[in-house]
Amino acid sequence: MLQQFDLLIQNGHVLGETGWLSPGYVIVDAGIILEVKNGHPAPEVISSARKVLDASGMAVIPGLTNAHTHLCQTFMRGLANGRTLLSWLKELIWPLQAGMDKEDLVLAVTLGLVENLHSGVTHVVNHHKITRTKAFTQAVCQAVQNVGIRCTVVRAWSDRGSGAENQLSLLDELEELFSTCHDAGPLIKLANGPLTPWRATAETLQRTHALAQRFHSYTHIHVAETQDEVQMTLEETGLRPIAWLDSLGILDEDCQIVHAVWVDEQEVNLIRERKSPVIHCPVSNAVLGSGIAPLHLFINNGIQVLLGTDGSASNDTQDLFETMKVALCLSRVKTLDPTVLSPRQILKMALAGKSICQHQPADLALIELDTSHTAPVNDIDSALVLCARSSDVHTVIVDGKIVLENHHVTVLDEKWLIQECCQSAEKLRKRAGI
Repeated sequence: MLQQFDLLIQNGHVLGETGWLSPGYVIVDAGIILEVKNGHPAPEVISSARKVLDASGMAVIPGLTNAHTHLCQTFMRGLANGRTLLSWLKELIWPLQAGMDKEDLVLAVTLGLVENLHSGVTHVVNHHKITRTKAFTQAVCQAVQNVGIRCTVVRAWSDRGSGAENQLSLLDELEELFSTCHDAGPLIKLANGPLTPWRATAETLQRTHALAQRFHSYTHIHVAETQDEVQMTLEETGLRPIAWLDSLGILDEDCQIVHAVWVDEQEVNLIRERKSPVIHCPVSNAVLGSGIAPLHLFINNGIQVLLGTDGSASNDTQDLFETMKVALCLSRVKTLDPTVLSPRQILKMALAGKSICQHQPADLALIELDTSHTAPVNDIDSALVLCARSSDVHTVIVDGKIVLENHHVTVLDEKWLIQECCQSAEKLRKRAGI
């Protein structure tokens, strides 16, 4: 008789290391994937499972990665209409963020994390902007622990302009956060988050980047999102933003470039040479009218690209399925070439390059494909990227724990959460005069 294990997922289309296994099955125990196999499990395997999930008609994939968002902005949906990025920030986002208290933040972050679970996401990179005290960052970590999702908390900062922080105080706080991050639990990591080149001094960029690297982490920064921002850096430094970051010595494989909408071919070459990942947020860029990033150039140059929804104030959802489809469609529109990218390439971006394989953490999502908008499935990659919706996410597993099952969150009362968030957001708007 086989030794008992925690979970068996069977009868699904399983995305393994070599491609789709149809059908395939996955064995999970103690939060780790033990086996990934083609075909059907033997009866003794089924009887050894403490829990069995039937994935018939579903794709079984690694959990998606939302590589850039601002979870505090779940209280700010629908406010981008008719504003450019800079006016949107100054007139709405900054006043609302300034008015949020810790209770607001916990609710907003929790709601955003739950929405990400419904989109099949198991890892969220949250560019955390409300940092008035360390308690606000701790509040974010508490929300992450309550939901049970993986999260990289990117501690945002600026040392120029409105709300500028003192460099030494910032460095002290970052070092303390990095040093104590393990206390927040195994699902939480920390990263360095300068907001933009034009809101950061050269020295602080260099020192915070070096600090992040010392703790085996990285820097995550908005770059070249709009033409105005590029022009500001050009006028001040004589260099375009990517070239300026490179001149400081921080453009490397530990520097994530978020947006990169307005980069030229020389900058693309620099990104390739320095092996910096690019985080592509096509829906947010479209909503704000910022432009269409040259995704085809990134891919053709072998640059690693991940996908982000961006915050709910500029998207206005956390739907990574929508993000995948828009990324593919806008790239084809920009190049006027329907062959420029494949659904598999886009899916790989959303998966952060992962497949389901042995000895990896059991972060998985089961996506229904037997729906009126996906069937018949002639190609699984196309079905996921062009047809599927977040509402098709049936089950999500993080670190071996089922946190969403049969479309329902298992870790909290979602109806209560939504009611609390609506009441809290209404009070926040009144306080901010919005």
